[in-house]
Amino acid sequence: MTGQASVLGAAQTPPVTKAPPGSCDCHTHIFGPAADYPFDPGRTYTPGTASIADLLALHAILGIARVVIVHPSPYGSDNRRTLDAVRQLGERARGVAVIDEATDDAALRDMHAAGVRGVRVNLQTFGNPDPATAWERLRWAARRVAPLGWHVQVYTDLALIAALSGHLADLPTPLVIDHFGRAMAAAGPQQPGFDRLLGLLDTGRIYVKMSAPHRISNQPGYGDAAAIARALIAGNPDRLLWGTDWPHPGARPGIPRTVAGIEPFRGEDDGAALDRLAGWAGNPAILHRILVDNPARLYDFGKTGQ
Repeated sequence: MTGQASVLGAAQTPPVTKAPPGSCDCHTHIFGPAADYPFDPGRTYTPGTASIADLLALHAILGIARVVIVHPSPYGSDNRRTLDAVRQLGERARGVAVIDEATDDAALRDMHAAGVRGVRVNLQTFGNPDPATAWERLRWAARRVAPLGWHVQVYTDLALIAALSGHLADLPTPLVIDHFGRAMAAAGPQQPGFDRLLGLLDTGRIYVKMSAPHRISNQPGYGDAAAIARALIAGNPDRLLWGTDWPHPGARPGIPRTVAGIEPFRGEDDGAALDRLAGWAGNPAILHRILVDNPARLYDFGKTGQ
């Protein structure tokens, strides 16, 4: 494919990298329409609409066959938007839900039938709690979903991961850590706590998503994220995942978040992101593990490459 396309107003460069059959974008969100899927009043931002059609248009450009829809924070624990998206997309999709004390076992079974294979604990968006409280939240979530064979996904920072590193591999489920564990790119692999993240990766119980480099880097093109990514790949390429974070919700530096108006999505080039991943991986075999084999195993997609 040549030329440049646009999805939700963001220019998308068709990647030079040919995604292997069965490749998975492991971190996306669907939003709206707000009239049909109302937002939680306790949200920290109000997103615009990002539809299934928009997502499919992006994946057609990237050559991506599979997708994971991660339930986003503006919906609280109301999973209807995420579940409807997973059901509509069928076997090409899996979901990661958000649950609370009101979520009963019957609801979990219904989510599993729809294609959910994980539950997210978002510690970062609302301000990380103290380590003891964070651990209780993670342990509670893991106990709820372990009988279904799901995993727990957590969004938090490197300091909290390091503080809990003696416990996380003991959860009764695999744990997926979002967005490089928020290891700051400018500080490099020698930053405090990064060795703990590598140690967790080495256990085989922990996965790390190499997604949303704009959350860890301020450089144009995120060149300084390469050292973090390559250190993770050297640590354990069998426990790494990749995702676009489409449609790229997230506040911009120096701009306060507000629920009063619609917060624009970031204009990220996901074609360039796929090429960036291929450069980090260094060879097709490792790229295949990150894009195909690891997601197929974790998200229960069945035979790889199909």
